[in-house]
Amino acid sequence: MRLQNKPQLVEAVMFFTDHKVTKQMLYPEFEAVLDGMVNMPEFIDQQIRAVYVLINPRLLVRSLVFFYIEFDEQGRADSSWNIPLRDLAERAGRGPDLGAGPIRLSCRSQAAVPWHQMHLWDPDLSPKHNHLLVIRDAVKQNNLRLLFDDNTEHVFATEQFTVAAEEHWDSALQMDANAKAFDREIDQEQRKKAAQIIKQQRLRISTLETQYEEQLAKLRLDSRKAVQLQQENSAALQQQLVQQEALNAQLKQQLTEQADSLKKLRADLQLRLQAFEAHERAALESLREQFEQELQARIAVAVVDYQEQVAIRDVELAYKTEHIQQLDVELVQAKQALQEQSSESGEQILERLSRSGVVFVACHPGLGHITIPLQDMMLYQQKPMQYVAHKCAVSQTHYEQWLEHYENPVCTALYNSDTACGLPLARESKPSSFVDGHSNRCSKHKKA
Repeated sequence: MRLQNKPQLVEAVMFFTDHKVTKQMLYPEFEAVLDGMVNMPEFIDQQIRAVYVLINPRLLVRSLVFFYIEFDEQGRADSSWNIPLRDLAERAGRGPDLGAGPIRLSCRSQAAVPWHQMHLWDPDLSPKHNHLLVIRDAVKQNNLRLLFDDNTEHVFATEQFTVAAEEHWDSALQMDANAKAFDREIDQEQRKKAAQIIKQQRLRISTLETQYEEQLAKLRLDSRKAVQLQQENSAALQQQLVQQEALNAQLKQQLTEQADSLKKLRADLQLRLQAFEAHERAALESLREQFEQELQARIAVAVVDYQEQVAIRDVELAYKTEHIQQLDVELVQAKQALQEQSSESGEQILERLSRSGVVFVACHPGLGHITIPLQDMMLYQQKPMQYVAHKCAVSQTHYEQWLEHYENPVCTALYNSDTACGLPLARESKPSSFVDGHSNRCSKHKKA
């Protein structure tokens, strides 16, 4: 857009993502963003690198301020952001020449106000990704549609100059003096350019040093955190070790106390057993003496009435013999009964349980709770699925297909060898109503 009225210096703000300018706006628009009147949805919940750019009427950069700005989860700018961009641009140091002489540059490594340094960032000045050249080219493209002055200076080629005639040598000497003065100006300009290049390189070195110091500080912080974490882990392990040692000592003490208690208990039991044995021996000896005394008394009485006692003894002996024989018979009968009970089979046990009124009940899907007669127990134990299928009036294969559908009512049609349809279906509750290929298929895969 060509100049209609004399243009003034223009303030603009450019937003960077990596090494590219992703958005540009004039400074009044940026103020509207800061006031919350305009949101930036493309920068939701991010910290964005931005640049304040002062542009002259010839679309050349005059000042640059590299700063950070944060946006919340709704794309609104941080309400506490208050960096004085214009003040920083006016007080900034000299930077490289971007076509209109040395610019004013304010960044982290060249901040006019030290307390704003943490909110600034350093541009990349490497040949491959030079932020300054990217900004210069973006301004030249004039995507902001700025008014500019397209007047250019006239440059004369050296072929246009000719040697003057002899009568005009005085004027030629004057021109020679002017040429020398021009050469001096060119030399001074070259020196200025060299000084600017040196300053630009120093700025780049300062920027790289700042970046390396930040990386080194980050690495040191990570190292301290790692060392602290290791120390905390070591302290925790040491504490666990101390606790485990204390627990082991406590368990060892408990085991020792239990062993001592067991020893005391064993000694006490031995003493009681010895006392009991001694008491039993004394009681047995007392009984023996008493028996001998009674026996002697009975012998003395027996001498008087020997015949009568002999007869009585004979009767008692016969009675005892008969009693012993009866006990032997009962013992033989008990052994036989025990053998008969041990030789009874499972069927006899089940039959005896059935006679006792025990009912055998089982629960299966499709039948619910069913009572199994004693005569069907053998078949049910050997082939339960066949028995249940017979009760449902279907074949065993049909019942197993229905059971698979009942437990997982989905379409079983296969798209290929590994993938099934799997669409949920209505469960068929009765095996006799189940039809393979129809009840277990969706409407799309049902067989005709």
